[in-house]
Formats: sequence, C-alpha cells, structure tokens
Amino acid sequence: MHLKGRRHRLQYKKKVNPDLQVEVKPSIRARKIQEEKMRKQMQKEEYWRRREEEERWRMEMRRYEEDMYWRRMEEEQHHWDDRRRMPDGGYPHGPPGPLGLLGVRPGMPPQPQGPAPLRRPDSSDDRYVMTKHATIYPTEEELQAVQKIVSITERALKLVSDSLSEHEKSKNKEGDDKKEGGKDRALKGVLRVGVLAKGLLLRGDRNVNLVLLCSEKPSKTLLTRIAENLPKQLAVISPEKYDIKCAVSEAAIILNSCVEPKMQVTITLTSPIIREENMREGDVTSGMVKDPPDVLDRQKCLDALAALRHAKWFQARANGLQSCVIIIRILRDLCQRVPTWSDFPSWAMELLVEKAISSASSPQSPGDALRRVFECISSGIILKGSPGLLDPCEKDPFDTLATMTDQQREDITSSAQFALRLLAFRQIHKVLGMDPLPQMSQRFNIHNNRKRRRDSDGVDGFEAEGKKDKKDYDNF
Repeated sequence: MHLKGRRHRLQYKKKVNPDLQVEVKPSIRARKIQEEKMRKQMQKEEYWRRREEEERWRMEMRRYEEDMYWRRMEEEQHHWDDRRRMPDGGYPHGPPGPLGLLGVRPGMPPQPQGPAPLRRPDSSDDRYVMTKHATIYPTEEELQAVQKIVSITERALKLVSDSLSEHEKSKNKEGDDKKEGGKDRALKGVLRVGVLAKGLLLRGDRNVNLVLLCSEKPSKTLLTRIAENLPKQLAVISPEKYDIKCAVSEAAIILNSCVEPKMQVTITLTSPIIREENMREGDVTSGMVKDPPDVLDRQKCLDALAALRHAKWFQARANGLQSCVIIIRILRDLCQRVPTWSDFPSWAMELLVEKAISSASSPQSPGDALRRVFECISSGIILKGSPGLLDPCEKDPFDTLATMTDQQREDITSSAQFALRLLAFRQIHKVLGMDPLPQMSQRFNIHNNRKRRRDSDGVDGFEAEGKKDKKDYDNF
C-alpha cells in the first residue's frame, strides 16, 4: 500500500523519475466548479435541442396552415365558379338545399365572403393534437406498401375480367352474342372503400378493402373462378408471391402479401342488382326464384354497396373540411386504445365529426374541433332518447347508432364528459395517451420560481379536490 500511495509516487517522481505520471487530486472547490460547468453544459445542450424541436414543429404548423389556406382558396374558387355558371347568376339568398345541423351549410360560410386567413394553430391543444397526429400517421414505407399492393390487385382484377370475358365470348355463338349485347363482361369494375378510400389509415393498419362490382348476382362459382384465375394474372404483373384464399361466408377473396410489411386486401363481390331488387315491394319471391343456386350472402353484398356509398359521401363532404380528417384519425386511435370507445361504430363516428365541425360558424383548428366533438357527445346526442344519427346514404330513415346498447351509449357519453373535463384542466395529453410536451418559456427561466410554485400548488389543489377521479386520469 505504501508503494502504491500517492505521496510515495510524488516523492519517487521528485527524487528518481521526473517523467512519472501522477494524477492530480482535485480539491473540493475545483470539483464543484467542474460539476457546475458540466451541469451548465448539459442544460445548454438540452435548451438548444428543445429549441430545434420547437422550431421544427413551427415549420410543420406553417406548412399545415398554408396547405389548408390554399385548399380553402380552391374550394371557394370552385364554389364561385359554379355560381357564375348558373343561369340566374347565382343564388342571392344563401345556398339552396337543406342546411346543416345548426343551419349552416357544411363546408361553406353562411354568407358569401372572401377567403379569410386561417387562425394560426398555436394553442396548446392544437400543439398536442398535431403532435399526436404525427405519431399515428402511417409511415412512408407503409403508404408505399399499401399503394403497391392495391394498384397490383386492381390491375390483376382487370386482367381477370378480360380473361373471363374472352372465355364467355369464345363459348357462346354469334347469335347469343347479339342477344346478350353489353352483358358479356361479368366483372364491371373495382372500387376502393373503407379507410383506404377515405384517407383514414393509421400507423399499423395492415388491412384494406376493395369492392368488385359484378353485372349479375355474385355466386360461389364466380368467386371460385376469380380466385383460381387471380394468381396467374398476379404473376404476370409482379414477381412477388401472394397468398390467396376464398372466404365464401364473407363473399370475399382475401389476398395477403408475403413480404414485409405484410399487407392484406379484402375483395368483396357485390352487384347493384341486389339493392335494386331489395328496394322493390312485393317482388321478393320472384327475385328469389331468379337467384343462382349458389348465390353469395345477400347481407354481405348489401354491406359492400353501403360501403361504396359511404366512401363517396365522405369524399364529397368530409375530405375538404378543415381538421375533419385529423380529428377522425385521433378518434380512431382513441377507439383502439380505450375499450369503452371500441363499441362506437366507425361510420356513426365519421358522421358525428363531420356534423360537429361543419355546423361551426367559422373554421375550426384541430384543438377546437376535438373539443367541439367531445362537447357534442357529452350533450347526450347518442343517448337513447336523442334523435340519433340518420344515415344520409339511405333512402329510408336509418339510425347508424341502432347497433349500440343503452349501456354502451351511457359509457361513451360519460367518457366524453370526463375527457372534456380533462381538456378544461389542460390535461389533454391524458386523453390523447401521450406524455406532456415541454414548455420552453418556463423551463429555462431562472426568474419564474414563484410562478412555478404557484402552478404546482394549483395542480396539487386540483388533485386533492378530485381524489376520486385521480386514478381515472392516469387510466383514461
């Protein structure tokens, strides 16, 4: 121990070897100075890192605001062009047709006005909503994978339609061709439906839906022929391998990709003849006689036609509405995270968000739009005694909330009221399921100790006042 001691090594350096390296033992004062310097350096690095994050977020907000502004400009330009093309020179007393939920035409101002600049989404709620939206938005790799498999499937189905048409033509005689006329093609077209057509995909979504329109009522035989012919046409278009299987009970063909990210496309067969026959009165028995013996499930085909109407309505009414698509994505994520909200029908939720936002007197920022939707649900609009949400895509009155039980309606209404309470007390991050965002102005200001102490006292008082709900705050 003596030979390894620092004092011995210093004496050895002094008397024997001046080149010997002996570490300098810092004093307590020097150590404190060094620690203070390291602490300031870390604070400085943290400050600049958060400042870069805030600057990046401001740039994203600026791009978002500019996109929405120019989209609004284009919408209003199309609106005034349509009015100028009218024979009477336009409608001087407001837009024609039925008004929206609160007397305002959705997507349009109540009076003709020039395009006003949108309010900058710089509130705390807007910041949280846009940050959450950025985390649930699909990645570029996922979007490219979806676009690739959908385009390949659509092209392959076109080749399948051509192949079936040529096979029918070669099997029939010329006289039969003249009689049939335009009925020689069994498959009329393929259309996108669901979240794919509406642009509501979330990060992690691996299943998209297509609807294949047939000239006649789809049968099990036709479904099997398409499933047998589809792999051959896929091999012509793409060298990748796909797994194809028939789901007769679902009246669909399910196509899965074998490479990462693995995507799934559900192709549902249907025909407009089914709905036309369904709307006739007194002809049900005659229609059943004409059905093929192996006709597919009638309700599945009707659901596919309804999905087509829903996609067209959404593209016409909700896609151009400011903050509408963003809020629907946020609520879709909420339905996946919170079991209470999983019972909310997706089509009813889309209708509710569109009605809530389009009935506002001015364009809504993302934070205001989310608060307005929660206010609508909290008011009891989905409860049993309420008017309900009528489906605008059906001729007969149909409530889109009919599948929900009374208990499910009560639970969602109560959850929306609790979420609105959290928003009022600036706890929106608990509703969105994310961590609190940093506050740059208070974190690095050395003169706001009293203000921080007062804020912390307010939070403690709020938690003490609502001890009953404190457990629910963390488990929303």
